[in-house]
Amino acid sequence: MKPIAMVSAVIVLSLAAPSVLRAQSDTMRPMNIKQPEAKTQVKTHKAVGTVKKVDQAAGRVTLAHGPVPSLKWPAMTMGFAVKDKALFGKLAPEKKIEFEFVQQGRDYVVTSVK
Repeated sequence: MKPIAMVSAVIVLSLAAPSVLRAQSDTMRPMNIKQPEAKTQVKTHKAVGTVKKVDQAAGRVTLAHGPVPSLKWPAMTMGFAVKDKALFGKLAPEKKIEFEFVQQGRDYVVTSVK
């Protein structure tokens, strides 16, 4: 091949390559598919129960509570984490309480006590 033809071919290819690559990248853009929004609202549940055990060191309380309609739970006795250490002042064995709780991961956490 003659040097002038070879230089011309290189120049033509180098000028054409960016537009070919740009055209390919335009077709390879990700589609704007709307992802479902993560649930940011935490559902608060209410129940009435009796304190059975308080373990302030572990930050837990055991409650014998009535049905929880929002979760379709029957009455049962179970352990809960306690969100705020100040709530322990309202928790004493055999005391009847109204309380609110939320689910955090696999645990249920008492958020308020009346």
